[in-house]
Parts: sequence; C-alpha cells; structure tokens
Amino acid sequence: MGPRNWDRPSNPRDACSVPVSEIIAVEETDVHGKHHSSGKWQKMEKPYAFTVHCVKRARRHRWKWAQVTFWCPEEQLCHLWLQTLREMLEKLTSRPKHLLVFINPFGGKGQGKRIYERKVAPLFTLASITTDIIVTEHANQAKETLYEINIDKYDGIVSVGGDGMFSEVLHGLIGRTQRSAGVNQNHPRAVLVPSSLRIGIIPAGSTDCVCYSTVGTSDAETSALHIVVGDSLAMDVSSVHHNSTLLRYSVSLLGYGFYGDIIKDSEKKRWLGLARYDFSGLKTFLSHHCYEGTVSFLPAQHTVGSPRDGKPCRAGCFVCRQSKQQLEEEQKKALYGLEAAEDVEEWQVVCGKFLAINATNMSCACRRSPRGLSPAAHLGDGSSDLILIRKCSRFNFLRFLIRHTNQQDQFDFTFVEVYRVKKFQFTSKHVEDEDSDLKEEGKKRFGHICSSHPSCCCAVSNSSWNCDGEVLHSPAIEVRVHCQLVRLFARGIEENLKPDSHS
Repeated sequence: MGPRNWDRPSNPRDACSVPVSEIIAVEETDVHGKHHSSGKWQKMEKPYAFTVHCVKRARRHRWKWAQVTFWCPEEQLCHLWLQTLREMLEKLTSRPKHLLVFINPFGGKGQGKRIYERKVAPLFTLASITTDIIVTEHANQAKETLYEINIDKYDGIVSVGGDGMFSEVLHGLIGRTQRSAGVNQNHPRAVLVPSSLRIGIIPAGSTDCVCYSTVGTSDAETSALHIVVGDSLAMDVSSVHHNSTLLRYSVSLLGYGFYGDIIKDSEKKRWLGLARYDFSGLKTFLSHHCYEGTVSFLPAQHTVGSPRDGKPCRAGCFVCRQSKQQLEEEQKKALYGLEAAEDVEEWQVVCGKFLAINATNMSCACRRSPRGLSPAAHLGDGSSDLILIRKCSRFNFLRFLIRHTNQQDQFDFTFVEVYRVKKFQFTSKHVEDEDSDLKEEGKKRFGHICSSHPSCCCAVSNSSWNCDGEVLHSPAIEVRVHCQLVRLFARGIEENLKPDSHS
C-alpha cells in the first residue's frame, strides 16, 4: 500500500486544509530530480519542500493515507515549518508510541498476517510507533499472554483478526486489570475497574461487527489510521454470570434462541468454512424452535435515549456523554441513601415463549446488516437494548429478519418488544421446572416430541447463548452492563462528512 499524493494547489479554490490532529508525520522532501508540473516551481532556482502525511476521508467512512507536498523558495522557511509541525505533533500526548500487537493468522480468510504487513505496519513505521508482535498459535493465547506479561510499558493493545480475536484481548485486558485491582470478577455486583490501555482493532475476520459498529467500516487502513492519530472511544461491556461465576464478557450480541442455535450448530460444521453460518442460519430458520422462560430486567432510567428514537450513536455522542453523567449522579444518590439501591429498584418481568432473546450493547451493524440489530443502540450509555421476539409464524419471523437489511423499523411488530436495560436475568422454563421438582420424565418426553417435529414451533427445553460469537450453554444467566469499561482506538461513526475533494 502507499499514500495518495498531491501538491499544494496554486488555485485557492482548490486548497485543502489538514487538521494537525490528523497529520501522521512530516518529512523533508528530496526535490532533486523531481519533475515539477507547475512552471511556477520550475522558475525557482533552488526550490525546497516538505511533505505532510495525513488522513484523507473517502466514501463510506473510510480513511486513506495521503500526502501533501508544500514548496518553499527558502531553505530556512522550509526548516521552520518542519520544526514547528514536529513540535505540534509532539504535544499530541494521546498518540501511542509503543504497542503490543496480536495477530490471528487463522481467523476469517486467514489473511491477518498479510493485512497487517501490507496495510498497517507501514503506517506504524511512518508514525514512529514501535511494536511487539505476537502471532497466535492457539485459542486463548492472547488472553493468557495479557495475564502473564508486563503490560505497563505499552500504550495500547492491537487485535488483528475478527470479533473472536478482539474478545480474547478484551477478556485478557479486563481480567488482568481486575486482578491487579483486587476485584473479584465472579461477583455479579462487583464494580469493575477500567483499564488505562486502549484496544485497537484491525479487521481481518468474517463479520468484524465491533469494528463496523465503532468506525463505520471494516477497512484495515482506516482502523490503522485511527490508532495512529490516537483516537479514543469509551465502550460499555456486559458481564454474564451464572451462580456467582463469571461466564464471559459481551460487547456486541448476547443472543438466545435463534442466534444461539445458529452459533451452536455452526460449531459442528467448521469444515464448511464461512459458509457454515449461512447453512446453519437456514437450518435454524426452518427448524423454527421457540423457548419458554422468564426474563426479568431493570430499566435503564438514566439514559436520555430510547431504542426506537431513531438517533444512532455517532462520534462525540451526546446521548453517551449525558447518560454517563446521569448514571454517576444516580449512583451517588444511592450511595448516600437518597435513592433506592439496585436491589430494591423496579424490576420488570416478562414470561412467555420466545423465538429469540437478543441483548445488544451496540447496533451490531455489519456489511450484511448496515443498520444492525438495534440501530439506535449506544456504545457508551451504560445500557443494553433487550429485544424479545415472541412466538410467531415463520412468515412473520422472516419479515422481521428481512427488516435488518433495509431501512424499515424492525421493532414495528406485535410480537417484538424492545427495552433499554442496565441489568437483566433469564431463566428457561426447563430450569424453573427442575427447581420446582416437577415431573421430569414427562417434560423430557415432551421436549423430545417437539425436537422431532420442529415445524410446530413448540417449546424445546433449552437453547444456548451466543455471546459475541461464542457458545454459552447455561440456560440461566445474570447480565449487568458496566458503563464505558474499555476504550478503543476509534472515535465512533462520523456524521456523513463529504469525502475530501482530492479523492
């Protein structure tokens, strides 16, 4: 890869401006032997020049590495510009200088190493960022490494791979931070400590949902440039517990029923490659299983938005900023006894038969679903959008799924309910019955009949949870949202800015 080049135009109407915060590096340009297209520069006896490497916006939220060359008639003036710009860049303390990079060589189409070497490494070198690179050889290696090594010398961690690789880094960083702070992660009500390190995501997976939802595209060069300029985006994380044991952390989708069945079935078909998701998706849709259970949740009353307000999360998001402030106020009042503590707050309970139960901390947008599962979900408002899809016909469920690919409101169905929550619990009917010591044999027989005749949409005993692409088998879970627990090298999706005129 290489930068796009343009010389500083002589016509003021074609002039470009480059914010210092989006300059990658500046360097003196060797003008000897360079062909100057403009006669103005040819008339100079000894032209001097310096080159500014910078960010250039392209279409669909993509960023490109570009160069602007500035010409000076005097050597002293040229050096003064270089010195001044370098001093300004030195003052940008949010930029990383030393990074730990994990590369998954197997994820997605197996292109992680190649993508890093071709699209990312040259930018890091240009920006004088040094790196320690670990190419992973087995699952959970990144997580284990983050628990073992000294991470204080790094300014951030970079994940090169898909959502699975990012999840490994996330678990390692959160776990390491809690261990250092003496926090017990297995306690469902533990107040987790944020890490000072940011995580960068270089997309090289099959879906790259987290990257798409936080940057607006799954483009490696764009993500690398966000890391280089030192962007920072705070993001919520949900903890998932069962019987006072931490199962996993989730940042995107926690899905029971439809999405849980897809991921569980696809795990058995890894030999199909990426096609396994389509195959398992079709099979799960045709099976049309529904699951009976009870969902209880604590509404997120501190948030200033709602799941159907049509206001998506964007860079510099007011909803995230305001919601965090109000949550902090709420917590202070509870601490001083001025407001009800969580254990006596108003929980709501919903029982029934569900085709799917989805909890999203972000829009979960991707290339196939550009608006995502919950288009107005926010990255850092301390809440999750809980989507309940009740038992309905196959045709209606198909209509619901199709709306994820277009501009229509996917919540505008009588069988769909959506709530913005800060905590929720789910217990399947099967578990409730076991706890009540009801007749188990009859239930097993009933479950067997239903699984043999899936088209009837009867309640099969249990599904699994899809937790950011990983299978959780526990049918009873407790979920809590931790507001802005981690930070990414990102700035959120920018409003529809026009691409730079030199595209």
